[in-house]
Amino acid sequence: MTGSLKSAGSAPPTPELRTTAFYFTYFMGPGAAVMFLPIWLSEKGITTEQIGIINAVPVLTILAFNLIIGRVADRARDWRQVIVIGALIAGIVPIGLLFVNEFWGILLFWTLSSLPGGAVGPVLEAATMRMTRRNGSDFGTIRAWGTVGYMLFNGLTGFLVVWFGSGIFVPLFIGLALLRAGAALQLPAFRAPPGQPTVAASTGSSASRLGEILTRPWFVLPLLGFAIVYGTHIILNAFGSLIWKEQGISEQVIGPLIALGSAAEAAMMFAWKRFGGRVSARKLILVSALVSVVRWVGMALSPPVWVLVFLQLGQSVTFALGYLGCVHFIANWTSEDIAAETQSLFVVVQQVMAVAGLVAFGWLTGFFGAQAYFFAAGAALLGAFFIWVSLRLMQPKESAVSSGS
Repeated sequence: MTGSLKSAGSAPPTPELRTTAFYFTYFMGPGAAVMFLPIWLSEKGITTEQIGIINAVPVLTILAFNLIIGRVADRARDWRQVIVIGALIAGIVPIGLLFVNEFWGILLFWTLSSLPGGAVGPVLEAATMRMTRRNGSDFGTIRAWGTVGYMLFNGLTGFLVVWFGSGIFVPLFIGLALLRAGAALQLPAFRAPPGQPTVAASTGSSASRLGEILTRPWFVLPLLGFAIVYGTHIILNAFGSLIWKEQGISEQVIGPLIALGSAAEAAMMFAWKRFGGRVSARKLILVSALVSVVRWVGMALSPPVWVLVFLQLGQSVTFALGYLGCVHFIANWTSEDIAAETQSLFVVVQQVMAVAGLVAFGWLTGFFGAQAYFFAAGAALLGAFFIWVSLRLMQPKESAVSSGS
């Protein structure tokens, strides 16, 4: 993968390499679902409003559990325990999808399938960030391999459906969930060994209580702003393939189009270490929001495929740049004592915006089709405003991302 992740000779795999292996499998199932779930649901007679609900309810359910799981993980001996349990449950439950065909059954099992893996995501991010900072390795490179796995099944699923028919989707999703469960078993311990300095010990401005960090508007606003931007990306995940198919684009083109966005996202994550510490995190998050406005306006105009290629490449900025800026921003201003809980709170806010966006967009798509993306552009502009207000309240430090500003 990269030189920093390789094991020397016959030495056992490094913690970074083992975590990378799990990240590689972590988003494979969602990658397949983004490509074909809306089409699969539509083929079963599910309406666009119901598709929005099926995508929104798991997010809403995860929302109810995120903070609890984050708090439990912070108090556990190691964050690994919670991650492994969640992955194992998420590997078994999707088998129930083989036995349902109507709205309520699909809603139930899709929600139960999405809940365990989604709920431990913030714990995984917080744990990996702390481990890489302690070891001097790069979080962005490890996280990028998750996007590579996601991208792989964005593109591959379209071809598998063409070759084997739509019936391949559920067995494929189950197989990928089981693969992720197996990969979880080899995860390393993430916490610092007793007596080893942590981020909290070396950063005097780190908050050690959640309530303390929530009293800083300049800290909360950029995370709220990017959460809104994130919600607009979930809209693309839930409805993008269906809208493109209705525009006459075949599954063989839709899959690579989705994969292209993921490839651009991964490229940004691989490149982050080269420039991420040179610019303020909040300025990077603001750029991601403003470019999102342009991207969604372009989507609303139902452009030809060659224009969609450029819009999909924009994912490197609209999602990856903002996401990495937020993760570093959070890590620099919080201690290990509340690492998973704070990351979980950030995800909770994202999920609130995602639920609102999914439900509203399902209704709007029925009336406006692709032009519903204009509403997504307006939401992204609101997110950019919140980030701009944060910069006005407190100017970034000169050391930019590395200082948490």
